[in-house]
Amino acid sequence: MNSYAAIAGLASRKVGVGRRQIFVSEIGTGHPLLMLHGGGAGASGLSNYSRNIEALSRQFRVLVVDMPGYGQSSKGVERSDPFGDLANTMLGLLDVLQIESAHVVGNSLGGACALRMALEAPTRVSALVLMGPGGVNVTRSLPTTGLKLLLDYYNGEGPTLEKITRFIREYLVYDGSQVSDAMIEERYRSSIDPEVIAAPPLRRPDSLKAAWRMDFTRDPRLTRCEVPTLVLWGTADKVNRPSGGRTLQKLLPNCDLYLFCKTGHWVQWERAEEFNAVVGSFLAARTPGA
Repeated sequence: MNSYAAIAGLASRKVGVGRRQIFVSEIGTGHPLLMLHGGGAGASGLSNYSRNIEALSRQFRVLVVDMPGYGQSSKGVERSDPFGDLANTMLGLLDVLQIESAHVVGNSLGGACALRMALEAPTRVSALVLMGPGGVNVTRSLPTTGLKLLLDYYNGEGPTLEKITRFIREYLVYDGSQVSDAMIEERYRSSIDPEVIAAPPLRRPDSLKAAWRMDFTRDPRLTRCEVPTLVLWGTADKVNRPSGGRTLQKLLPNCDLYLFCKTGHWVQWERAEEFNAVVGSFLAARTPGA
């Protein structure tokens, strides 16, 4: 059984957002908290936040989504501006759900989506939590080995159980022995969905223009974004360089930074108890009307 299958009160449905169907799972009451998963092969909202949903639902109306291209949501992402496409869809979801503003938590690709939402529509995002977000290129150097593996998963021989096992156990987390075979098998099965193979959601940018759009440090709006932000980063992250945390703290006007030692790219899973405590406290203090 999936670790999230037994969460009492969790209700899931598909919501129409433009031409897409977005899979949304909801639990709890209070101020809305939108949770956006990472972009690794086979990722989904519920699996990404399996260790966090129940704890955070005690304080907030938690909305966990499968972003476009992943899980049970519609497949296909605009390759010329993937962060923008995802952000516009998530803002559209808030419109459909009649949510004026929400806290937004995002991991990796989800962090890039969340940050783009705050840049595009800052009044809709009451607070941000970003875990190892994509798009913070501070070195202008080649991608990390972990990111290369992520972007090339569907290239060459295509998806294999060996490739996804190596990525998850050696690059996604600090201690790969903590990841069960069942979790890897679940991710692998999701990654070989024929619709996903036909339109992989995250691959190397097609052009320099697309790459530029995916680099937040080039966006002048970053230094004007007043949204309260908490950045969490594992110091052993092999996918997105931890130096991005200091950069975001320097550029964003209201940004706190928390670095986790002996932790990889999946802070919310590897350090779940501390994550739940610090995120719950940060967001509670920044909830409108609190």
